[in-house]
Amino acid sequence: MNPNLLPLLVLVLLLLPLIWLTGLYNLLVKLRNQCREAWSNVDTELKRRYDLIPNLVATVKGYTKHEHDTLEKVIHARNVAAASTGSPSSQAKDENVLISMLRQLYAVAERYPVLKADQHYLQLQSELVNTEDRIQAARRFYNGNVRDFNTRLEVFPSNLVAGMFRFDREDYFEIETAAESSATRISI
Repeated sequence: MNPNLLPLLVLVLLLLPLIWLTGLYNLLVKLRNQCREAWSNVDTELKRRYDLIPNLVATVKGYTKHEHDTLEKVIHARNVAAASTGSPSSQAKDENVLISMLRQLYAVAERYPVLKADQHYLQLQSELVNTEDRIQAARRFYNGNVRDFNTRLEVFPSNLVAGMFRFDREDYFEIETAAESSATRISI
């Protein structure tokens, strides 16, 4: 072996692990940022829903005089969900309550045939159903990114790099039951 190549060989042996470590670290940062971006998409759709709900409640309120408690519960659940800024799993709990209250609101609306025919109500209801579909799509995309990131944190050898740089698992955004996770649909 040529003695002049020995320093070059040592340099290569030192640089290869450093290059590998840098590449793996950058991949983990990229995956974490994709999770955060996907969560912001979910958050945007949730805010869209929160903006639609008061309009829907106001429309229903105009037709229903005796349903004050239900309408107040919907607004309260909406306010709690809109103010929730914790982890995706804690926000999911507030979303579950809101979904339940929206179902009660739709049950109230079903009892008023004139309301069900109101054009403004139908438009708001359609927008809300569309938003629910968009929330579900954003949630699936976010959870897919979380799955990829969390898997990368757990597999060898990236788990060593993740531990070294203190990468933490991301939370899934999950709705409790399959019935609650489906978009709210109303028969008209």
